[in-house]
This record gives sequence, C-alpha cells and structure tokens, in this order.
Amino acid sequence: MRNRIFGVLAIAILAGGGLAYGTYNMMNNQPVKTVTTPTQPVVVAAADLSLGSELRKEDLTVVNFPAGQAPEGAFPRVTDVVGRGVISPLVKNEVVIPAKLASKEAGSGLPPVIPEGMRALSVRVNEVIGVAGYVLPGSRVDVLATANPTNQQTDITTKLILSNVQVVTAGTRIEQDQDKGKPMQVTVVTLLVYPDQAERLALASTEGKIQLALRNPLDQSAPETPGVKPAILLGAVKAPAQKSASTSRRAAAGPVTQSAPAAAPLPTVEIIRGDKRTAEVIR
Repeated sequence: MRNRIFGVLAIAILAGGGLAYGTYNMMNNQPVKTVTTPTQPVVVAAADLSLGSELRKEDLTVVNFPAGQAPEGAFPRVTDVVGRGVISPLVKNEVVIPAKLASKEAGSGLPPVIPEGMRALSVRVNEVIGVAGYVLPGSRVDVLATANPTNQQTDITTKLILSNVQVVTAGTRIEQDQDKGKPMQVTVVTLLVYPDQAERLALASTEGKIQLALRNPLDQSAPETPGVKPAILLGAVKAPAQKSASTSRRAAAGPVTQSAPAAAPLPTVEIIRGDKRTAEVIR
C-alpha cells in the first residue's frame, strides 16, 4: 500500500516537472515583439547657461523626444543655435526655444537683453548708494536725487525721481550669484530705463547726488512724493499735504518717472499809477 502511494506521488512530481519544463521552453521560444515609438531630435542645454552667454557647440546636446511632444519652436540641430545669445537663463537639460535666445543679428552679452524702446544706463555707486552691496542684477530700486537749483542752501531738495527701476548689471555681472541675496561690492550699476528717464538720471548724477532705495520686487506701487527741503526736514516749514494712499500709489510694471512738485507762486505787489495797475513780482 505504501509503495503504491509513493509510486503515484513520484508520477505526479515527474508529470508536473515535465509540464513546467515544457511551458518554460515554449515561452522562451516565442518571438519577442518590439514596439518602436516615432521620435524627433531636440536641442537641449548640456549645462547651466547664464544670461548673456553666447551658445557654443559644447554647451548643447541633442536628445530624442516622442514625436509631437517637443515644445513649440524647439530646434532639431545644434547648428541652428550656435553663436546666438541667451536672453533668459537656461538650466541643464532644458529645451532651447526661440524665446530664450536673441536673434542671430543681435549677438550676445548685454545689448540683446535690453527690451525694445528702453536703454541701459550705468551710474557710479559706493557702498552706501548701492545699499551695502544688496543691489544685485534683477533687483528693483527707486532713485532719489539731491540737488540745489538756485545755489542757496535753503533750496537743497531731495526728490524721488524714478520708481521701480530694474538693475540689469552690477559691476560686470549681469546675473546674481548662485547664493542669491549675497552682498556684492561694486562701483557701477546699470539701470534699465526709458530714454526720457535716462535724461533725468544723467542730469541727477552729474549735477547732484543720487541714492538707490532697494524695494520688494513684488511691490508694484509708484509712490508720488513732493520732495523734502532742509526747512521741512527740521520742521521750520510745514510740509505740503500728502495725497491719499489711493491716489498716490498706482500699479507700475516698469520704471515710473515721478513728476516734479508744482512751484509755489512768487509774491507780487500791485502798483497803481493813475488809472493803470501793474503787478510786480518780488524775487
């Protein structure tokens, strides 16, 4: 009886092993089906590329994207973009698209970064004017000017002349350090302004003194101030009434020119000669 049980068990093991072996061979002998997905070549950055860089062959590489999945405008060949300037920073493996590059005729460096209709104007700064080195490329600043229009001590005026101005370079750098927010001592900063604002800034820096006020980049307001003179600063003269917050601040996406305060009317004396009346201005 015991021998019969062992015999049946042995037959079952042999049958199961044979079936498993046959199944394994059958699966291995089936042809492997390969599915190919159509692709397209796309140029990407081979390393981090900073603003103003000129693209070289070693800065770029080509990868395959699924057909139709590449960003619009992506370049298929490295030769299509070699020599063009970068106007927006690129990170490694980022797809190179036309919006990130200057035109072929524009070249590289700072000029292609300047938007149409604007100008880049450099001003000399020191540690105080440059807000202790925290005025970095990409920062937003207000420009204050101190000047004396009449050479009289009492007429010295400090006035906010430009608001929400972008800093495009600090020294020779057109990008912040990797450690963002780190102070950087420079002697020259370059501001992005409109032509009429460039005139005001040039006059202020040559005929008076300028000061940069660092501002929050999310703050788009443009405060209107009347300016301040020594007599107002020391309380000898009452300061002119400020406009309400709703009217003194307005949205400002770009640099804003601050209007000069209206000049106070000069005192006059009325002189009567017979039937004639004249008004003489006292200067």
